[in-house]
This record gives sequence, structure tokens and C-alpha cells, in this order.
Amino acid sequence: MSKLSVNINKIATMRNARGGNMPNVVQVAIDCERFGADGITIHPRPDERHITTKDVYDLSQVVTTEFNIEGYPDERFLRIINEIKPAQATLVPDPPHVLTSNAGWDTKKNIDELTDLNQQFRSMGVRSSIFVDTDLINIEFAAKSGVDRIELYTGPYAEDFSKDPAKAIKAYIAAANYAKELGLEINAGHDLSLENLRYFKECIPFLAEVSIGHALISDALYLGLENTIQLYKKQLL
Repeated sequence: MSKLSVNINKIATMRNARGGNMPNVVQVAIDCERFGADGITIHPRPDERHITTKDVYDLSQVVTTEFNIEGYPDERFLRIINEIKPAQATLVPDPPHVLTSNAGWDTKKNIDELTDLNQQFRSMGVRSSIFVDTDLINIEFAAKSGVDRIELYTGPYAEDFSKDPAKAIKAYIAAANYAKELGLEINAGHDLSLENLRYFKECIPFLAEVSIGHALISDALYLGLENTIQLYKKQLL
């Protein structure tokens, strides 16, 4: 079964809207694991508009499943990875002012930087992942950089799914198969939901992990967090 990593950025966003510690980000992470999540994902942006630096270190003390820290590889991010040594570091190309990760790396253009970063992560004992689109050139150069995994940016798939699922998934199947041929494992994330996740998994059965936050937390407002996590995991069977 593909693993479900719950992105808890939205929990921190709600907390920060009022200040204080409600909802409690650390407790939610503990509960997500207790309810069946296979991992916890966070994206600690420099402006701390959701996950803060303190959250990162607090979470590192309690997460017992796979801890995935994603972000832009600036000095702060690399220091966090080196000190925390999470199970996985996911590199995203978006600078601090971007609202959310909405594009993959140009891995050919950034091959030297990405190669150096992947070597650093390997020396730390941290699995590396690069956020990419379905362009086969970007996947080819991701493999050349020495990364362990790619994370497919699934925003376009989610946007087009309701119109034509077969058309929406086509490029992702080709990208995933090519990545597998190159020896890469495949993660996926962005706008995956209860509506489109099962089909994605059925079409890419060797999918290693999905990272889901916005849709899952939104569903949990109606369905409850425990039930929602179980519903998402069922889509991955």
C-alpha cells in the first residue's frame, strides 16, 4: 500500500490566526499517527505563516512515523535538515513569497545545485525528494542529480480530473513509468483528494507516498480527523 503522509500546515494556519496554541500542532501530529497516518509532512516557510521553526523542533521530538520536511533550500532550511535529520527532505523550487508550491523544479537548469544538495542529504542519512512536473527531461535530470525520489506535482491532474480522468492522468503515468525505469521512487502531492486519489493510485500502483494537507484537513471539518485519515488510506489500498 502507498503511504499517506498528512501535511499539517493548515493546522498551524488556524492556530496562527488567533495566536496561542489552539489547535495544538504537536497534538494533531500525534493524533494523525494514532489514527493511521504513515507520516507527517510540514513546510516551514521563512515567514512562519503556518509552521514555525519552533514547531519543527517540537514535532521532531514526537513524530514516530516518517517525518517529511519540505521547503526551498535556503540556509535556514538546510540548517533545519542537518539538525533534525528527518526521514525525508523534499526540495521545492518556490521562493518565500509564493502562496503555495505550484510548479516543479527545472532540474536541468539547476542540476549542479540539486546534485550538491542530494549529496549533502545522503551524508546526513536523509532520503531526498525533488518536486517535479511530468516533463520527462526534468525527471531525467532529477535522476542524474542522485535524488532518491521525485514528488510529482499533481495540481494539473486535480484540476483536469473532473473533465476527463483518463486524459488528466496520461502524462503522470508516462512520468511515473519513466522515473521507475531510472531507478527513482515516486511520491505525489498537491490537491489530491477523496475524489481523485483512488484513480491516481490505480493508474500508478507502485506509488510510494502521497502528501496531502488542504483537502484532508478540509474534509476532517465535516468527517472528523480519524475517519478522514482512514478514508484516505482506503483510497490507497
